[in-house]
Amino acid sequence: MTEPTPTGPAESALVRAARSVAALLPRWGEWTPASGAPGADLLAGLIVALVALPLALGFGISSGLGAAAGLTTAVIAGAVAAVFGGSRFQVSGPTGAMTVVLVPIVGQYGPTGVLAVGLIAGLVLVVLAFAGVGRAVRYMPAPVIEGFTAGIAVVIALQQFPAALGIADAAGEKVWQSAADAVHQFAQKPSLLTPATALAVAVVILVGGRYLPRIPFSLIAVAAATLIAQLFHLDIARIGAIPAGFAAPTLSFLHVGELTSLIAPALAVAALAALESLLSATAADSMAVGARHNPDRELFGQGLANIAAPLFGGVPATGAIARTAVNVRSGARTRLAALTHAVILAAIVYLAAGLVAQIPLAALAGVLLATTVRMVETASILAITRATRADTIVMVATFLVTVVFDLVTAVAVGVGFAAVLALRAVAKSARIEQVPLDTDDHLAEEHDLLREHIVAYRIDGALFFAAAHRFLLELADVSDVKVVILRMSRITTIDATGAIVLKDVITKLEHRHITVLISGAKPEHLRPLEALGVFTTTDSEQRHLFDTTPRAIAYARMLVLPEHHYTSTMNEDRP
Repeated sequence: MTEPTPTGPAESALVRAARSVAALLPRWGEWTPASGAPGADLLAGLIVALVALPLALGFGISSGLGAAAGLTTAVIAGAVAAVFGGSRFQVSGPTGAMTVVLVPIVGQYGPTGVLAVGLIAGLVLVVLAFAGVGRAVRYMPAPVIEGFTAGIAVVIALQQFPAALGIADAAGEKVWQSAADAVHQFAQKPSLLTPATALAVAVVILVGGRYLPRIPFSLIAVAAATLIAQLFHLDIARIGAIPAGFAAPTLSFLHVGELTSLIAPALAVAALAALESLLSATAADSMAVGARHNPDRELFGQGLANIAAPLFGGVPATGAIARTAVNVRSGARTRLAALTHAVILAAIVYLAAGLVAQIPLAALAGVLLATTVRMVETASILAITRATRADTIVMVATFLVTVVFDLVTAVAVGVGFAAVLALRAVAKSARIEQVPLDTDDHLAEEHDLLREHIVAYRIDGALFFAAAHRFLLELADVSDVKVVILRMSRITTIDATGAIVLKDVITKLEHRHITVLISGAKPEHLRPLEALGVFTTTDSEQRHLFDTTPRAIAYARMLVLPEHHYTSTMNEDRP
């Protein structure tokens, strides 16, 4: 005998939960194409690994936790996100945007604090995935994204000033302050070797990448700079020794007493990880034909990656736009490419740690400077500036706040500006205008009486808080009539403020003995009107509500014309 299965609400809740979990888990079908012909993915993974190596080292150093932490993040987070993420092209690891957020956290809480922040952020991302928040990125305005990206590029470039100028002790709480201090110290005691190295690496990457984009010029330039420094025994700062392997997983960095103070920075890290990863996955979709990522699963994969990376000493990770683009353009077809990239980087850690230690810091600074130049889409920025003044304001505000303050604040400010300006535009588009009565069927002698005593207004657009008071001012000026007909068929939305203002208008007009009739209101617009008592001023039975304007006009004629002139047209139903 089989056991009875649960029924009722409990069963449906369990089924929904099971489906939610299943939707976020990997499927074997995602790997099937790679099992038959893995060559394209293996080659793409190799190319991405060569590009990612100097970036991982550079971002690890810039974060304050060192080159080893950057490599660990690229390997651990890159592998986990490749398996569990929502995009088959996404390549994850340490990024410049995340580095910008991590630097002040390192200064305030130390390396262990960063690891704890990353773990908490990972848990937050998993919760966001189950909550379905990933789909919200589609509502991010393009000017915010462009301003955000340009601001990140400037911040990353400023971060490289100390290493590019050979200044080891630049001071300043903000990135632009430390960059200014580095320039000041360099001006007092200039040395051309370090900046020349950084500039040469950046030029090789930018020029070479322009004409031969498939060749990993970042690795070639770094290798050449390292070889020259070794052969000529140049006095230039190096990365230094890194562990030839990964640390054993541990939770020793968690201290219960500090967790409360780490929640705020962890939320900032989670917000940035979600934003950058989803934007990167969206960019990958646009570059590959027929690709479409799962945003909630992407958050789930990034959450697991950020839970795993700190256990091995890695920094918080996100989807990396530059490496993901290289992956797509190198011919990747499945997740195997991103996983291969992580495996190759792991092999480098175990087999070539000694060589990596000799890389000049200035060479990595040059790689990151070149990266910032590539991040900025000049054509997109110019297009937005030519679009509207509001878009330009949003983009510039986001950019400035990114550079001066921080990235999460910049996104909040940018979205806030965009929302306010959008509301302003919608409010300006809402209008009320007087329209002529349809009196074709009336007797000629009735026309003057109708025009004298009845006025009709058509409301277009959204009647909401941003437009409601202007509406009140325009409509409250009506005088010397007996009936006002409000034609509401073209209203797109109405909120509580709009309903309250409409109620106030009707009350004021009725106190002046003017009857207000409403025609064409949609059922979804009637609900807030009824809930807020719009029809209970003097008309509890809603006799002043009509489904069509001709019916409202017919009723108005009955009110204002003598009875012997009145021929009932209440059964009219013209649009």
